[in-house]
Amino acid sequence: MKSRSPLVKRIAIIVSALVLISIVSMAATYAVSKSIEGNATAINLSGALRMGAFRLLAQVAQPAEGNASAGNISRLAARYESNLTNSLITQTIPNTADHPLAKQYSAIRAYWDQTLRPRLENHPQGTPVGADMLAATERYVDSVSQLVTMLERRTEARISLLHLIQLTSLAFSVLIIIALIIDLKNRVLRPLRKLVSIATAVGEQDFSRKANLQGNDELAQLGCAFDKMNSELTLTYSNLEERGRSKTEELEKSHAALQLLHTASRNLFANHDLCNGAVPMLQELEQLLGIGPILLYLHDKESTEPVQAVTTASTARPFYCRDHHCNACLVTPEVYDELPIDEYDGRRLLLPIRTQSLLLGTLEVWYPAEKGLSDMTRRLLETLSDQLATAIFLERQITEEQQLTLAEERTVIARELHDSLAQSLSYLKMQVARLRRLDIQGDQKNAHVAILDELSTGLNSAYRQLRELLATFRLKLDTPDLAAALRKTVEEFSGQLGKPVGLHYNLPPQALSPNEEIHTLQIVREGLANAVKHADATEISVDVLFESPQVTAKIRDNGKGLPKGDQPVNHYGLIIMRDRARTLGGQVAVQNRDEGGVEVILTFVPKSRHLIPSEMSST
Repeated sequence: MKSRSPLVKRIAIIVSALVLISIVSMAATYAVSKSIEGNATAINLSGALRMGAFRLLAQVAQPAEGNASAGNISRLAARYESNLTNSLITQTIPNTADHPLAKQYSAIRAYWDQTLRPRLENHPQGTPVGADMLAATERYVDSVSQLVTMLERRTEARISLLHLIQLTSLAFSVLIIIALIIDLKNRVLRPLRKLVSIATAVGEQDFSRKANLQGNDELAQLGCAFDKMNSELTLTYSNLEERGRSKTEELEKSHAALQLLHTASRNLFANHDLCNGAVPMLQELEQLLGIGPILLYLHDKESTEPVQAVTTASTARPFYCRDHHCNACLVTPEVYDELPIDEYDGRRLLLPIRTQSLLLGTLEVWYPAEKGLSDMTRRLLETLSDQLATAIFLERQITEEQQLTLAEERTVIARELHDSLAQSLSYLKMQVARLRRLDIQGDQKNAHVAILDELSTGLNSAYRQLRELLATFRLKLDTPDLAAALRKTVEEFSGQLGKPVGLHYNLPPQALSPNEEIHTLQIVREGLANAVKHADATEISVDVLFESPQVTAKIRDNGKGLPKGDQPVNHYGLIIMRDRARTLGGQVAVQNRDEGGVEVILTFVPKSRHLIPSEMSST
């Protein structure tokens, strides 16, 4: 069973003390009043005994009237004795024999029984009372007076005791009440005022007030509970404020990140350049969210491994970089070493970049291991991966549509050339053949033969170039890059050569626009055609290399080389290759190799945007 609480215990003790004092006071008052009950009657009766003694003495001295005088004294003495032994007197006499009052009463009784009564009864009626008789009577009356005095003193003592008990009870009651008031003030009222002030302060969001109440009663426990509550509220309020600040900062970061993603999405869809459009945005996102570096890998169907397309932090210029004036992703080794990119201080999050049915790439996000990633940051990165997926998918669609459009236009051009220019050239070749059969005599014969040879050579070269152009125009690019088309071209010329033509290709996926791919392919085909038909070569190799930011295409053979080591004059194929190189913004060189053979070198820098130039669409 739970013990009574201290405050209730103190109140119970005080109330019990007051009740006990009241009970004791009432019991003592009752006992004292009971003890003096009848004392006044006893005092009156005792006082009457003195008068009765003198009346008996006077009665004895009076002359007798008749024969009944002696009997009258005896009756009067018996009546007097009954008054002396009256219960109203004897009940006031203590029962203990050694009590002074009991001794005095016993002495009076003995003197009455043994001295005064016998003398009164034996004294002759009507004779004068002698001095002895009078002295005995006065001695008896003095004893009775002393008894009365003792009764009066005893009664007054009891009344004084009653007054003392009442004053003591009153004093104790006053002390207890004062103690109760002081205790209530110190233990109840003052703590209550503190608790009320603390409650008021809590209502005003002031949690610094403390009760600091001592003791183990209910109010002290309540004060301790208030202090603990204030401490917890202070901690909770500070935590709530901190959470509110962190949530506000998180929302501000989220808002800034969303604005950044919105701006980045417009840039990605506007300039069609993943690197220039994504790197600045990703770097701002890293600073905003406290993450990084971020790397983007693209998946290509011609490559078994993902190809890195974007990074936000690198100590060396990436392989795929096409703009050496841009240093956005380059950082110093010191900064790079501080980035969380190893297994000890960093963690990596991989997010797929995909549409509903196609996996386009992977977004690799590094972040500090001790910090982790918040849910908001994960959602923002997922949104970013969705935006990148949309941008990459649309870019690929645009590239494929441009490639298809270009292929369709070139197919139309090839058909028109075949139906018009090719037939005209064939007709001119037949006319030249007819002119050769004519028998021209005289001085003009040699001139006519020279002219016919030049016409025949020009027509044959133009016809061959036309057929090569028609073959190139009819060649379709089935992939966004050059790799498949080059492999088909190498297979075609390997059949014509009778030996495999070597191919070394390392261009990053989507490094070239469809227009750049077509021009590069045509230049490679022209170089291969010249090597197969004119060089008498046994080994031919093709190298298409990306030497950032430049693309280099080399066609080398081990044939007989160029006559006199010089480039042929008025060679239609070389003229067309140079025109194509100028279209690409580059140059082409044809030269003999030191180890023998010819080397055709095409160099150009790819454009930053994958768009079909207007001049090519009109060719």
